[in-house]
Amino acid sequence: MRERLSRKVERSLPGILLGGLSLVFLLTACTGAGKDVAPLRVGYMICNSLEETRERFGPLTAYLAEQLGREVRPVYLDTVDFEEAVKAGEFDIIHTNSLLYVWFNDTYDFRILSGEIRGKYGSFASGSIVVHADSDIRTIEDLKGKRFVFGPPLAPTAFLSPYYLLLEAGVDPETDLGYYAIPWGSFKHEKALYGVWHGKYDAGSAPSLDLEQMVRDSKIPLEDLRVIAEGPRIPYCVFSAPPSLPDETFRKVQSVLFKLDEDATAAVGGEILKVLQSAGVEGFEPLEEADFDPVRTMARVARLPPYAEY
Repeated sequence: MRERLSRKVERSLPGILLGGLSLVFLLTACTGAGKDVAPLRVGYMICNSLEETRERFGPLTAYLAEQLGREVRPVYLDTVDFEEAVKAGEFDIIHTNSLLYVWFNDTYDFRILSGEIRGKYGSFASGSIVVHADSDIRTIEDLKGKRFVFGPPLAPTAFLSPYYLLLEAGVDPETDLGYYAIPWGSFKHEKALYGVWHGKYDAGSAPSLDLEQMVRDSKIPLEDLRVIAEGPRIPYCVFSAPPSLPDETFRKVQSVLFKLDEDATAAVGGEILKVLQSAGVEGFEPLEEADFDPVRTMARVARLPPYAEY
């Protein structure tokens, strides 16, 4: 009797094991375990300040995690620290300005994931040179010997574009300006515009989006400033990814971003927040590689990364 029972168990054991494995496989397939289980590491470029950047992208990060069914781990970095982190392979996705994208596309084969729709030019923006409305400066040539204020050195519309405009007009910022400065600390774009408005500088950079936002927030009267030159329209901030990101994940993230609408919400810190409203954007859309050609042209002329010469 005992022997017959033992043989019966032996004959049944493979079926029991197979059934158990089938159940594990079924549960894995249903829960998504085993697929995309590693945290998705997203690097966000700090724009105005660390606090502001966290507040902007916290809801979007939470929404991505919910929609993708996996942990999304945000990292916030200053612009100048991004290259080392990218070189070390620390990110699966990054959110940066268009100059950093061109740099990482050229050097590390990053590919564009999406642009963000924001302001009157959609996914695009421009950089301008402005003076006070009462200034006698009319042309770029009039800036020789004058005091100028730029935005951050790797900002495409606050530094690259006005720097390029000066060079194209035959004014070398390094030798022909009387003096130029770059503000310290947070909210550098706003500080540059305030510097021109209050007369500390004769002229300065004016990113279209920042000027638009400051006017909308009643921080500065548009009629008090005058644009004397405007650069080409270029992509503003974008999401991109290294070649190591699997195509399937790349497409999933794109799908989530492109389907976002104004009603999408995410839970952050006990609050339910609107994702797009928090991020300060109207949506996300595809961009073509050719959209970045004006950035490449300006970077070559200005000798900024990835075309820097020392």
